Amino acid sequence: MNRYQPPLTLTTKILALIAEISEQIGQLSAVDDSRQTPQLRRGNRIRTIQASLAIENNTLSIEQVTAVLSGQRVLGLPREIQEVRNAFAAYESMPGWQPGSRVDLLRAHELLMHGLIDDFGRFRRDGVGICRGERLVHMAPPPSRVAHLIDDLLAWVDASDWHPLIISCVFHYEFEFIHPFADGNGRMGRLWQTLMLSRWRPILAYLPVEAVIRDQQDAYYAALSEADQKAESTPFVEFMLQALSVALKEASRSESVTDQVTDQVTDQVTDQVARLLLVLEGTEPRKVSELMAEVGLAHKATFRANYLKPALGKGLIEMTHPDSPNSPAQRYRLTEYGKQSAKKRSSVGAPETYRLPLI
Repeated sequence: MNRYQPPLTLTTKILALIAEISEQIGQLSAVDDSRQTPQLRRGNRIRTIQASLAIENNTLSIEQVTAVLSGQRVLGLPREIQEVRNAFAAYESMPGWQPGSRVDLLRAHELLMHGLIDDFGRFRRDGVGICRGERLVHMAPPPSRVAHLIDDLLAWVDASDWHPLIISCVFHYEFEFIHPFADGNGRMGRLWQTLMLSRWRPILAYLPVEAVIRDQQDAYYAALSEADQKAESTPFVEFMLQALSVALKEASRSESVTDQVTDQVTDQVTDQVARLLLVLEGTEPRKVSELMAEVGLAHKATFRANYLKPALGKGLIEMTHPDSPNSPAQRYRLTEYGKQSAKKRSSVGAPETYRLPLI
């Protein structure tokens, strides 16, 4: 029987924030699913990844992260580009993981840190201290205790009857306190809290709370430090609940304008991109040569400049092998957002030249 119980004082602020967040989630969940578009979800996922990595000093912008995930070439440090690809793979794999599983936790770290450190997917084997500038702010438990502490924490996650919001925030703090990995602990803690929240309310899988944390980064670290000093997670739980509330308010505002934004982006699609979308609609992934034949082009550079790159840049199509842009097996397919855009154009009536094969 698991006897571990993380120290926490239940404050009126925590209770008020839980009530506020629950109400916000209810309002957001009441929004018609058709307005929660794949484009919005992808955009939120990109914001999540960019912000979480920015907290760890990754310098890539939203636009650069979007380009990396669309398979485009980006001028940036190879390590930072690898961090983006790894983070996207990890967040996309979330639905297959269980919050209380050590195996899944290690697998997530492996995806997140593959190619970045030697000990990806393994607990640290050395002592570690966390510094802010030249000041030591936290000395993590010795490596000999890490596996036992993590197992106790995960067992508590599975057994606890506390509110899911509190469980996820307490886990986040306790995880950072243990600091189980040689690197990647911050992004892992944020990823795993998102996993827990998504198990409670699926809509939270795409909530970019990391963007709020990035904007309040000093307060984030201050809350961690205060929790250390008080030997309980209360200050950090209050901070994270406040950050979740802010992220939900921003999400509600985004949902209210989703239809308008979708219309604007769809209207900005060029005739060439629109033609490419309709060629790909309802088909299996296609090679460049096949797509060129469908649109009646023989010049590859023109096709890439006017059709392929704009469609990739707007998130309308994607590569089947984004990590190997020049792979001989490379194919292209519509994203969920691209499918919606293609259907919308079909429903409002595309020009005849879009409906007939070019001779």
